[in-house]
Amino acid sequence: MPYDVPGRADDLAPGLVKSWNDRIAAEFARLEPSFGSRFFSIDPVAVGSTARVPVTWFGDPAEPAFCLGAAAAQRLSDWDERGRAVLHNEYCEYAAVRAVDADGRRRLKRVQVTTELREYWVTLARSSPDAVRGLVTGITGTEPAWTDLYGVADPTALSEDARESAFAALVAGGQQGPPSGPLNTRNALFMSHPINGLDDLLFIIMFGARPLFTDRAGTLEPATKEQIFRESGSEHLACRHADPAAAMAAHGAAVSGRTVGFADPLGMYIQSFARDVFLLDGAPLPDGWVRFSRGDEGLHQRLEVGPPDDDPRFLDEAVTAEGATDEPVVGGHQIVRHVEVGPFVVVGPQTPLADGERTVLTTSDAPIVCREATVCQSIEQLQREFDAAHAGPLRRVGPRRTEPTG
Repeated sequence: MPYDVPGRADDLAPGLVKSWNDRIAAEFARLEPSFGSRFFSIDPVAVGSTARVPVTWFGDPAEPAFCLGAAAAQRLSDWDERGRAVLHNEYCEYAAVRAVDADGRRRLKRVQVTTELREYWVTLARSSPDAVRGLVTGITGTEPAWTDLYGVADPTALSEDARESAFAALVAGGQQGPPSGPLNTRNALFMSHPINGLDDLLFIIMFGARPLFTDRAGTLEPATKEQIFRESGSEHLACRHADPAAAMAAHGAAVSGRTVGFADPLGMYIQSFARDVFLLDGAPLPDGWVRFSRGDEGLHQRLEVGPPDDDPRFLDEAVTAEGATDEPVVGGHQIVRHVEVGPFVVVGPQTPLADGERTVLTTSDAPIVCREATVCQSIEQLQREFDAAHAGPLRRVGPRRTEPTG
């Protein structure tokens, strides 16, 4: 496969680029027996088109909003590492950087947003400790100790399997749980939520790349989102931002007989940020308060919103001007609500569909009641944990805002 590194953000040795492609190939090989078809190609060159098509959705977590409402979604999503570990599952994660002002108050300084795939970082950590250490240094400005990355003083003494396991436990997180170390919890270096992985990104496009139809009075029409997700027994996925956007984009190609693949370089990207929604002293945010990085122009994987350390101001001095009244910026949820993320795909030419390639679904296309999804039970439990943790007296933390201690 000819994929460059995500965003073309790093100048890697050919062996490391090959390791990244090997990981992509391995994930595809695992999924292909169940979801492979001629309507998806892991090789973008084989698709037959170089036109890049963006697939986008907003980065704020959908699940807490449809379970408990917008206010709870903001509170829980902004619950620092705990909220991120449970709720940031739209291929977009963020961390709040806080600092103490001249009056001794701990306030919101800036928000870091990342769409970088954990598997890319794990690939580097496995094969080249120096490379991954350089990435952390470039983002944080401080070179981390080997013990912060691998738990040992000399990672070269470990096998590659042991390096990957140690880095995953401390920094990358994943299926085994959130990272136990501070590097990728106090900062948003790259995505660590298990749903935001390369495997799930490949899966949802492959899942959608099928010519599924419904029979309406003798006429075959493309199946609806509700039918497609009901047919697989995964109705709750249709309630998120990411999964239906990605799946239905691929489905739209497949019903026209088109093959879809990921554009080179394969990755998750920040497609837009509606910075005009945010004001500081009645004017747009200063240019120095909105910084894109970790990728070429148009392929950014990192966004920081807020002043640098040498600026005495704080992000909570800015307001959102999207509603009837201005609201102070209190956390990252307000930022990612206005951040569009997603991959780029390539779509091949239209071809005739053979009769045997069409699948006609008979599942209902009635609206899915998202509030009844089982995930709402775990989010309600998270709300109870939040309430218990914030049951203390109120304290001032910034202009025009109070929050409970805890």
